[in-house]
Amino acid sequence: MNAPPAGKHTVEPLLETLGKANQALMENVGAQLAGFNTEDYQNFLKELSQAVAKDAPHWQALQTQYYENQAALWMNMLSRAAGQKPTVPPPEAAAAALTDRRFSAPEWRENPLYDYLRQSYFLTASWLREAVESLQMEPATQQRLNFFMRQYVDAMAPSNFPATNPEVLKKAIESGGESLKAGLKNLLADMEKGRISMTDESMFEVGRNIGITPGAVVFENELFQLLQYHPTTPEVASRPLLMVPPCINKFYIMDLEPSNSLVRYAVDRGHSVFLVSWRNIDESLRNVTWDDYIEKGVTTAVRVTQAIAATEQIDALGFCVGGALLSCALAAHAVDAPLPVASVTLMAALLDYSDVGEIGVYIDRAFVEQREKQLEHGGVVPGKELAMAFSSLRANDLIWPYVINNYLMGETPPAFNLLYWNGDGTNLPGPMFAWYLRHLYLQNELCQPNALTVAGQPVDLRRIRMPAYIFGACEDHIVPWKSAFESTHLLSGPLEFVLGASGHIAGSINPASKNKRHYWVGGKLGGSADEWVASATTVPGSWWIHWADWLDRLNPERVAAPQQLGNAQYQPIESAPGRYVLADCQLK
Repeated sequence: MNAPPAGKHTVEPLLETLGKANQALMENVGAQLAGFNTEDYQNFLKELSQAVAKDAPHWQALQTQYYENQAALWMNMLSRAAGQKPTVPPPEAAAAALTDRRFSAPEWRENPLYDYLRQSYFLTASWLREAVESLQMEPATQQRLNFFMRQYVDAMAPSNFPATNPEVLKKAIESGGESLKAGLKNLLADMEKGRISMTDESMFEVGRNIGITPGAVVFENELFQLLQYHPTTPEVASRPLLMVPPCINKFYIMDLEPSNSLVRYAVDRGHSVFLVSWRNIDESLRNVTWDDYIEKGVTTAVRVTQAIAATEQIDALGFCVGGALLSCALAAHAVDAPLPVASVTLMAALLDYSDVGEIGVYIDRAFVEQREKQLEHGGVVPGKELAMAFSSLRANDLIWPYVINNYLMGETPPAFNLLYWNGDGTNLPGPMFAWYLRHLYLQNELCQPNALTVAGQPVDLRRIRMPAYIFGACEDHIVPWKSAFESTHLLSGPLEFVLGASGHIAGSINPASKNKRHYWVGGKLGGSADEWVASATTVPGSWWIHWADWLDRLNPERVAAPQQLGNAQYQPIESAPGRYVLADCQLK
């Protein structure tokens, strides 16, 4: 590795300590990724072994080929170590691994041992993938097996371990062990927090440099604060705009820095903007239900917004779970007392849960029943549990790079406001969470007419007849875009579907000020998602501009901007961003 030598007393004890600590962390992460109990895991392995036994000859052939390829790699390593050229062409799977960024350092190729470890890892990963994909199993079991096989493959990469990562060893030697000391300090700090740090958290503070659009809290109850923002234009749209963010994260994903704040953009486009800031749940709210989120949350926010703006109707936007809550409220109230909403925007939101992507591997009947039993007398679901589940869907992007950077290399991750928000999770009340899992994820009842009763009313999404703007992101791993598209088959009003580039967050929060990426519009509705995208037009830039133009066409009338926030009944309580978003309710 061309690194200076160091005494054993300097590096090896620290290396051993860090290795043990890192292994403990990975075991802890692995336990959180599993998502099911020991009995489930035993049944899962039983199904796997039965599937292998059904096609033993094929399994044995794969094993034989694997052993032959490993022998070829071993012979090549010995030849290189002796100063000779490799005598056997590398297996295709190993040769195809040259572009993986985890192994981009030259040591992974120049050193025969590390080159062998790298190629052997990819060979093993390819063998496991082929073996699992060839098994004859039930589709749901096959999906779970594929997912957990990938989790295992990702976790076992030689780059994740200090003794088999040449970059880690090189830095440890060059720093005299200081990198390992720093890594151990980072590791212990993150274990105390119960999550992996993805950004330099010291660089951000809500209300100081993120979540800073000027405004005030104009209403609050036990579940949420309602924020109203100061206008920046002399005139505003005659209807106010209410934003309902997801309750599993804090609201400021909608209001990061001014350059990428959807709130600030809407205000600057001439809208009177209101926003729901959900409470970070503690034990005092352990019995809150889904109906509470509908009635005390969304419904109340809509009516207070209407009262303050003194308008007949408002426009509303729901993001992710906020979109499901908003749609549920609109449909439930459509029978007797329709909510005064003139248009609805669903931003990366699910209404049809028949295909929820890989998050579905965690949510089977046994898991839901287990959580219901745990929460039958109330309780609180920690935000870090939810965050880890979502991060596991992209472990090679959201888990293991930070394990290497933070703990093995002893570095501080760069400052990035999106990742700061991602680590600032919120807790959920147990009854609400269990109801959400069963009725939406497991039984997919929201999209079934009158299958649900919410706030004492049957829910039928077909009763949502106002214009709707539905946005999906093509690389979304939480709300698959084709599932978002299914909302076009459920609502009855004039529809606009837009598909954006990138994923759940980067695709949704695509600021117009930078006008990057692209989006698709104008596809033919009424058929499948594939038919829509085949007939759609690609437009460069941010979809925010298209959305704001859509709102303007629906509501071209302008009125004088309000001089003060709130009204006689709802006086400002405190400045935005408010107390609720700052609450850090860590559960023991």
